[in-house]
Amino acid sequence: MATVSPGMRPPGPCGPPPSLRDPAVERDPHPLYRTLREHFPLVHDAPFGAWLVSRYADVRAALEDPRLVAPPPGHTPAHQADGMHRSLVAAAFRGPASAALSAGVERTAYVLARRLADRREADLVAEFCHWLPAAAAVAALGLPYEDTARVHTWCRTGLDHLGGHHPELDAFLRPYIARRRAHPGTDLLSVLCAARVGGRPLPEEAVAGLAGTLLGAGGDTTARALASFLANLLDHPGQLAAVRARPELTAGAWAESLRRDPPLHVVLRRATEPVGVVPAGATVACLLGSAGRDPARFADPDRYDAFRTDPGPLAYGSGPHSCPGTLLARLTAEHGLKALLAAVPDLRWAPGARPAAEGLISRSPRTLPVRCR
Repeated sequence: MATVSPGMRPPGPCGPPPSLRDPAVERDPHPLYRTLREHFPLVHDAPFGAWLVSRYADVRAALEDPRLVAPPPGHTPAHQADGMHRSLVAAAFRGPASAALSAGVERTAYVLARRLADRREADLVAEFCHWLPAAAAVAALGLPYEDTARVHTWCRTGLDHLGGHHPELDAFLRPYIARRRAHPGTDLLSVLCAARVGGRPLPEEAVAGLAGTLLGAGGDTTARALASFLANLLDHPGQLAAVRARPELTAGAWAESLRRDPPLHVVLRRATEPVGVVPAGATVACLLGSAGRDPARFADPDRYDAFRTDPGPLAYGSGPHSCPGTLLARLTAEHGLKALLAAVPDLRWAPGARPAAEGLISRSPRTLPVRCR
């Protein structure tokens, strides 16, 4: 965090440092973010139990600092695997599994979108956003499509890309791992099972952890990001029309949504050694929700602009702990929007509807009531 001032700002005339635990923050965190950026760029939040970093440059530096590591409660790549293991995931997405993933996401998106074509109204969160990412993750790993509902349930009850772990996951994956070791295919699970590090295959626990990370990344976090993406475009019919006419704009519109409304507003890191005034062992809270609206980095930062040339998103991480599901999330957004606009060309908000985002750590609209025809 080289750009952070060397000491914590004193309260001074601004009063005591604010806290993420303030009840008003969950309803609307942005007033707090502005106060932190302007007066407390690095501050210890005792009620929350972490040092808060809120400016874009500082958050980016913190995410890229090797002295700040992901906390250890799960068995994700950041927790139990080194850079070599993470590179295996990235390599898989660049190979045959990438094409299979893209095709699987596209097929699933059209199936889900077609179910809405004849409806008068629908809730896109419940009927589209939550199901599409889980199905995409299942397809990436080459698991049976009928297991999508099970994965979807796990993503809602503990499994996530930050280390949450579902107790049934290992038992679920074990027979598939054994089959892929004996008869590898072209899916991501096969790539992980066939990979060798130091002349030896990855242990089953590592393969299960990596697979669980992808399943979690294809669940709640990506579903939230997709919900915010669709909400932003529904809020701006002119921009939605432009993306419909020019699909090549979708990637930029997605990146802009991640900047303005990331699915994770708070990403935690643990200091393995002192970092400036932050002591070893302390927790650092990287406020992605604040960084994305830093006026020192972005012009008119509260405005959603699908044509912004440099949205600089941090929503799926940066540096050595970047989320391996980034490509999966992007494909879900691009194919999901394309399928919805093809099946429901007159997609718009239902009368009187515009649900506000909810949540402190993870944040997105809980519902998206839309008129389909």
